[in-house]
Amino acid sequence: MGSYEQIKCFASLPRTTRGKALVLNGDPKGKNMLYTNGNSVIIREVENPSVSDIYTEHAVHTTCAAYSPSGFYIASGDMSGKVRVWDTVNKEHILKNEYQPFAGEVKDIAWSGDSQRIAAGGQGNQKFSHVFTADSGNSLGDLIGHSSAVNNISFRPERPFRLVSASEDNSLCFYEGPPFKFKISLKDHTNFVNAVRYSPKGEYFVSGGADKKAYVYDGKTAEKVGELGSPSAHNGGIYAICFNSDGSQILTVSGDKTAKIFKVPSGELVQTFEMGKTVDDMQVGCLWQGDNILTVSLSGFINYLDINNPSTPKKVLKGHNKPITAMVLSEGTIYSAGGALDSHINYWDAGTGENDRFTGTGHKNQIQDMVIANGELITVSMDDTLKFSNAGTKQFGDSHSLESMPKAVAAGSNTAVVACINHVVVFQNKKKAFSQAVPYEPASVAVHPSSPVVAVCGSKDKKIHLYTINGQYLATAGADRYVRCFKLPDYELVFNDPTHSARATCVDWSPDSSLFATGSLDQNIVVWKPTAPHSLRSLVIKAAHKLSHPTRVRWLNNRHGRVGRP
Repeated sequence: MGSYEQIKCFASLPRTTRGKALVLNGDPKGKNMLYTNGNSVIIREVENPSVSDIYTEHAVHTTCAAYSPSGFYIASGDMSGKVRVWDTVNKEHILKNEYQPFAGEVKDIAWSGDSQRIAAGGQGNQKFSHVFTADSGNSLGDLIGHSSAVNNISFRPERPFRLVSASEDNSLCFYEGPPFKFKISLKDHTNFVNAVRYSPKGEYFVSGGADKKAYVYDGKTAEKVGELGSPSAHNGGIYAICFNSDGSQILTVSGDKTAKIFKVPSGELVQTFEMGKTVDDMQVGCLWQGDNILTVSLSGFINYLDINNPSTPKKVLKGHNKPITAMVLSEGTIYSAGGALDSHINYWDAGTGENDRFTGTGHKNQIQDMVIANGELITVSMDDTLKFSNAGTKQFGDSHSLESMPKAVAAGSNTAVVACINHVVVFQNKKKAFSQAVPYEPASVAVHPSSPVVAVCGSKDKKIHLYTINGQYLATAGADRYVRCFKLPDYELVFNDPTHSARATCVDWSPDSSLFATGSLDQNIVVWKPTAPHSLRSLVIKAAHKLSHPTRVRWLNNRHGRVGRP
């Protein structure tokens, strides 16, 4: 039936955890930023963040990633203790090597300035850091000295090489090499040491800790040179630090919801950025790439700071960092819902990826489904409510209570029908008109576009039913992996096809009703043409989402579609 190609990929935000630093790194040319989410490593252009690439070959959750100084490789670590070294030049990101420096979470990775050595720190079993050759994995020393997890590790970029690590045992360990040997333990901090970074030329390294302190040390000898700020750098724990390109200034971020810039080595405060008042405004990661000063909030938002206007960021990247649970598309705008208790709705420009969030009081639990009709975005949530929200103003509307938890919603011209676990509820002109208790558990619902017919399926038959826009066909997809298409009004079976290898999860028709697409637990998307002969009926988009199945599929137009996944 033709071919397919990926047009756009709108990357997720970084996945954050309260009380834990997020590793945000960049490439040596200053073009890209690098972070992790789930099992993925995400590469995004700093200037044009809608341009992204995603590495998906880790078997478990990724935790950190770092470019080699040459820019030709990335080393990424995961929760199992594996470090994968892979190519950045080819689209396939060919794996060069995989190593297991220790058994446990890899919290940070550092490269030597010649791109020949890698150091990893984390939560091992009596081993918390390791240094080895990038080509063969041969050990380059015994990094002893810590009694608890290593949160950060940093290479001196110039010879003579040095290594410094920051640990939850409240200390820094300094090593000389190669081969690297323990030299001294630095115990100026009184709480967890979360961050340590060398300056670009190796003159200094700076540490930041949960004790709100940040100290400056000589890069060759580890002699303490000074301290950032007075009486402390921040009013909360410091999670991450990053030098500017010439090493004269350093950016720090903290749980006190601020980012700050200090001079090095004097420790003089240059600028303070107040990032907000809520818990989500805690700052957990940072990156200084050329003229771009980036921080990551606990919400996952990526903030582009303006040193000349510290009260207002130049730009804030928003989006999702948790599973996408619902999606709909209208007139070039994608509406998507993600999160759980903090469920929110984003609206995206389908062409550019620019996005923002609905304002006002949203749902209080996960959004299950959404549909758009007559300029209203209709959403149903696990908080047992339905909302009619204005798609023009992008503001949440009032809540309407439902008798049981909703699973799906469909809409006609002035009608919305909600399939709840124990009820089918009908709204007319945004008011509840009818509610019927049912003996089965509805799972999906469809409204015929031109006649007073509603299709509701029960979870016991494990099928999804949806009418086309012109009402000519009805497509169904079941737990038996078969996709069936019926021609109305006699419900004549057009085809019954087992192309999917697992249960279907979503279905949608193209605007002209000539094609429909299905997504499945097999991670594939299949595009179907009911009028075509059997040999030309379907087009399989294999592994559309490699790490999870599609949750929603929507058509942008008669040729392009949009897919959301967990």
